[in-house]
Amino acid sequence: MSLVLAVYGKGGIGKSTTSANISAALALKGAKVLQIGCDPKHDSTFPITGKLQKTVIEALEEVDFHHEELSAEDIIETGFAGIDCLEAGGPPAGSGCGGYVVGESVTLLQELGLYDKYDVILFDVLGDVVCGGFSAPLNYADYAIIIATNDFDSIFAANRLCMAIQQKSVRYKVKLAGIVANRVDYTTGGGTNMLDQFAEKVGTRLLAKVPYHELIRKSRFAGKTMFAMEDTPDKEECLLPYNDIADFLIQENPVAAVPVPIGDREIFAMVGGWQ
Repeated sequence: MSLVLAVYGKGGIGKSTTSANISAALALKGAKVLQIGCDPKHDSTFPITGKLQKTVIEALEEVDFHHEELSAEDIIETGFAGIDCLEAGGPPAGSGCGGYVVGESVTLLQELGLYDKYDVILFDVLGDVVCGGFSAPLNYADYAIIIATNDFDSIFAANRLCMAIQQKSVRYKVKLAGIVANRVDYTTGGGTNMLDQFAEKVGTRLLAKVPYHELIRKSRFAGKTMFAMEDTPDKEECLLPYNDIADFLIQENPVAAVPVPIGDREIFAMVGGWQ
């Protein structure tokens, strides 16, 4: 039985970069990993494969949406550390719901019998959109992970995601493993004070703190995970949080909980002191 993860976070927060590096850390620890990108940009797996691969929606269009005519090889690319990658893709802008494509991808995986072929399946899901289609991975996930930064917009989105996880947990097994603090910049006096407060209020924890580092940004544009970058004095610092997350996830029965989201006014009061 696969460990299924659903990674969410506000758009532009560095979620896909973080997801790819979590997948890489898990693979290097011996797990057979499938990463599924659930964003119309179809760039979730770019750091793993080094290219924009064909999407599920493109493959389905080629066979006039006859699922039975597709094989795993038609939609899966293998990249760094043997990680298998799939990109759901999306419809042209203004022509349909991207969440529908996520649902189609899940259906196709089931029909191909792929769920039992991996130790870990990681869904990297579009931003903070938690409508029916984009929340579908929560129906299958053991754990959700939220990527966030130490600012109001990110925390507001994280709280909305906590609402979705709480709602899904009524019917499904999903729990929140925790929050990954991304782009933590200690050089300018920044930190995670607001994220720490938020995590405590909703009943979760910070899984790791990923530094705001140029090397991570460069790895993304190079189409590589951090683990594939050349060794530099700062590389270990950048790798540490991803390895910590992987170690947490592969342990037996990692601590997780159903979050208890807070009200909008409480977020405003916590972040800005507003009433």
